[in-house]
Amino acid sequence: MVATGFRVCPANAALQSPGLNGAFCRGQDPVVELHGGDAGGGLNEPEVKRRHILPKAVAVGITAGVVASAFRLGLEEVEHLREVLIARLPRGPALMAAVAGGAFLGGLGLWLVRRFAPEAAGSGIPHLQSVLLGEKPMRWKRVLPVKFIAGLLSIGGGMALGREGPTVQMGGAVGMMVAGWFRIRTGFGEKKALMSAGAGAGLAAAFNAPLAGVIFVLEELQRSFTPVVFVAAFLASVCGDVVSRLLAGDSPIFHLGSLPEIPLRELPLALLLGVLAGFAGILFNRSLVGTLSGFERLTKSDWVPGALAGGLCGLAAWSMPGLAGGGGSIADQAISGGIALSLLPVLLVARFALTMVSYGSGAAGGIFAPMLVMGALGGLLMGQSIESIFPAALGHPEVFSVLGMGALFTAVVRAPLTGVVLMVEMTGHYGFMLPLLVCCLTAYGVAERLGEPPIYESLRRRGKTTD
Repeated sequence: MVATGFRVCPANAALQSPGLNGAFCRGQDPVVELHGGDAGGGLNEPEVKRRHILPKAVAVGITAGVVASAFRLGLEEVEHLREVLIARLPRGPALMAAVAGGAFLGGLGLWLVRRFAPEAAGSGIPHLQSVLLGEKPMRWKRVLPVKFIAGLLSIGGGMALGREGPTVQMGGAVGMMVAGWFRIRTGFGEKKALMSAGAGAGLAAAFNAPLAGVIFVLEELQRSFTPVVFVAAFLASVCGDVVSRLLAGDSPIFHLGSLPEIPLRELPLALLLGVLAGFAGILFNRSLVGTLSGFERLTKSDWVPGALAGGLCGLAAWSMPGLAGGGGSIADQAISGGIALSLLPVLLVARFALTMVSYGSGAAGGIFAPMLVMGALGGLLMGQSIESIFPAALGHPEVFSVLGMGALFTAVVRAPLTGVVLMVEMTGHYGFMLPLLVCCLTAYGVAERLGEPPIYESLRRRGKTTD
């Protein structure tokens, strides 16, 4: 027997070109499907060839790049308006505006999600994984507008969430939309490839990191390598990145400056940071899932959790500009070493709590950026702590903020290659490759040894049991 993805043919039977209902064995009756309808199935050369998917992948990448750019620019505008409003009002009215505005926008964003597209809650990556596994449908006509608007409201209102996860889900939705444009009817395989390509393009456009987009598709979404998916993801990621740079700017997401390379004698410290990040990743995962369960027990309301989280984040935004929202400004300060050692634990705990509350409410927003921000703060905290005890041990403690970003991402998501490639692309310093490998692989090993599943896997399984 020869497995052909959707159907099984005798070994001596040649495979015919697929028709509307799938592949058939030449000279024989249609055989039993391995997976029913569009619920799942594999991807193979008889079903879709690389040359056939090239123009579709380009369309996916360009469209996903436009969507990602519009989302990024819209968020920047909303966050700027929030910061200007808080800065210009007197202190008392500013507090009321920040809390009330955050509560209103957070509650409205959550209501939109639960009323029109519950699958748009959170980052959306677990939902996309479920779609690719054939467990859930992709209702792109609902996911795209709801995710876009609800994300603008929730993140723009001050919730400590990121736009990268939503951009990945919207990219996957774009892939399904483009499949409809081309009237693809040969089965789920080609749609699956285009959704994966759209997700990679979304990540590439969000971070200006096309290679990381490709690696994320292969390592996290597909967890396997097929030439068709690779070609589609690579082409779409490059196109998405180019479009994003043209529309939203060529500047990096985090301003890393000219960080020096880490000498070999500091590799043991990179290993130590990896161990600490491994334990921190387990704490992050368990706390996130626990907070989701806590909000569910607290109330079944369609808007109250969002209002509570939004109001709390509004208070944080009023008390310290930059603490709420995506947290890019705090990450930039950490990378430049511009945060005092005494303030780092406070910021780290505050960002952790705000992220847990924001994501636990069910609002539309991701954890990519929050993970990177906390990783940067944690890495700088370790570097400055060591420098305060042994002044001659480190030349530049701020370089550990970059290692911390990659290590915490790896421990939480369990995708070490994506973490390493993402940090290298964002820094532009290939000299960071060796310490990043040491730090990220150590964090990966610690998290795996402790037996905690990756966060997106936990959230996907949780979504199956709570549907």
